[in-house]
Amino acid sequence: MSILPAQAVSSGRAAGARAGDSAAEGAAPLAPRARLLPALAAVYGAQLSRARVARIPLLFVATFQSVGIMVLMRGVVDGGTEARAVVAGSSVLVVAFVALNLLAQYFGQLRASGGLDHYATLPVPPAAVVLGAAGAYASFTVPGTVVTAVTGSVLFQLPMTHLWILAAVVPLAGAALAGLGAALGLLAPRQELATLLGQLGMSAALLLGVLPAERLPGPVGWARDLLPSTYGVEALARTFDARPNWAAVGLDLAVCAAVGVVSLAAATWAYRRAAVR
Repeated sequence: MSILPAQAVSSGRAAGARAGDSAAEGAAPLAPRARLLPALAAVYGAQLSRARVARIPLLFVATFQSVGIMVLMRGVVDGGTEARAVVAGSSVLVVAFVALNLLAQYFGQLRASGGLDHYATLPVPPAAVVLGAAGAYASFTVPGTVVTAVTGSVLFQLPMTHLWILAAVVPLAGAALAGLGAALGLLAPRQELATLLGQLGMSAALLLGVLPAERLPGPVGWARDLLPSTYGVEALARTFDARPNWAAVGLDLAVCAAVGVVSLAAATWAYRRAAVR
């Protein structure tokens, strides 16, 4: 009689082992991690849909702000190099307002509310999250940038022949500024600090991008050279010449692209750092 309980235990263990083996054999394998490009397209589409709903009033404010600055500067600047700098700087300022300022606030809010935990649980590469959000916010600036550039060209009587260069300036300057904005929002320890840093970055783009470079003091001019949007402003301003120096335009765009790669890489690193905390 004392052997029966041991036999029962042994039989139970064997049955449990067989059941475990059957469960292991029938378990579905985990889904593979999403590839970068499909994940990037999904995040980009989702962020663009969200931006269309929530950011249209802010885009109107950004465009109205840039046009208002040009109207004010029209009473001080008549034409020439200074007029080209004002129009180019005001156009890129729309990109800075949305891609830098608003993206810094968005990632700061996402980190403070725990929204990064949601993205961290998805089988999506960190680069896809950062690039998708940055691309959506940069794309959202296109209408305002075009309206500002056309309005400024009419206001200062500048040629609009080469405004097609905006097709290169907006994505490159947008990538550089969006990467900087995302990094600021993800590295800021508090949401309020992320908002402050975004506002300061936009103010720097306003003061250093809209004002003519020759009127800035030496140290301020060096700070202007460090601002990612400066090279997009320079590229756009050069195209208002009767005979643009396309080699210089290409060099400015190449520098802007290189800065964009560095800033987006920094934002991706900042996302990984914030997601694991």
